[in-house]
Amino acid sequence: MNTYNLYVDSIETMGLLDGPGVRVVVFLSGCNLRCLYCHNPETWACKGKEYTVDELYEIIMKYYNYIKNGGVTFSGGEPLLQASNLKFLVKKLKASDINVAIDTAGYIDVNKDVSEVLKTSDLIIMDVKATDKDEYLKITRGNIKLQDDFIKAINRLDTEVWIRQVIVPGINDDEAHINSLNNYVKQVKNLSKVELLGYHDMAIDKYKKLKIPYLLMDTPRLTDERLSQLQNMVKIG
Repeated sequence: MNTYNLYVDSIETMGLLDGPGVRVVVFLSGCNLRCLYCHNPETWACKGKEYTVDELYEIIMKYYNYIKNGGVTFSGGEPLLQASNLKFLVKKLKASDINVAIDTAGYIDVNKDVSEVLKTSDLIIMDVKATDKDEYLKITRGNIKLQDDFIKAINRLDTEVWIRQVIVPGINDDEAHINSLNNYVKQVKNLSKVELLGYHDMAIDKYKKLKIPYLLMDTPRLTDERLSQLQNMVKIG
C-alpha cells in the first residue's frame, strides 16, 4: 500500500481570512519564489513536519463542527509544489463534503497533478505579485510568464477564483498600479473577488532568526486608510 506524505510548516485551526467562513489553514512547506515582503520565510525550504494524507485528514476532521460551513485552505509557501500528494488529501476532503481552497502564487507549471488539485478544489486564491515583468522580477526574483500561463490554465476550469495583491508603499501603492491591476484581472474567468492586502513588517524577527536579510527594513507599513482608498479603486469586470 502506498503512503502519500505532505510536509507541513504549521496548521491554523480557526482561520477567518483565507476563504469563506471558519477554516483550517494548512501551511505547506516549500516555495519557489523569494518575494520582498514574504511574511513566511520559514516555509521556503521543504523541511516541515511530515504527515501522511490520512494523518492530516484526521487532524482536519477533528474540527468538522467548526469548519462544516467554512472549510480548509492549503497555503504556504507554495502548496502546489506538493500537488502530486496533495491531490489525494483534497479528494478525501471533498468526499467528506469539505470546502477546499488553494492559496497559490501560480508560479508553477500546471501539470496533471496541479490541474487535478485545482479542478477538484472549490476556490483558487491567487496571489498576483505584479502585472508587468520588470516589477514582477523586482518583487519575486521570478518570471511573470509562469503567472500568466497559470491564469490561462485556470481559465479552462470552472473553479471560483479570488485575486489578492500585497500593496507595498513606494512600490505599488498608487492609482496607476491599481489601474494596471484592474486591467490585468480582466483576463481571469470565474473571478468573484479582488482583495488588496496591506504590507506589514511583522516578519522581521523571523528573518533575523533565520539569518536572512530583510530588504524592506526602511519601508513603512501601509495605513488602513490608504488601503481602503486603494481597495475602493478596484474593479471586477
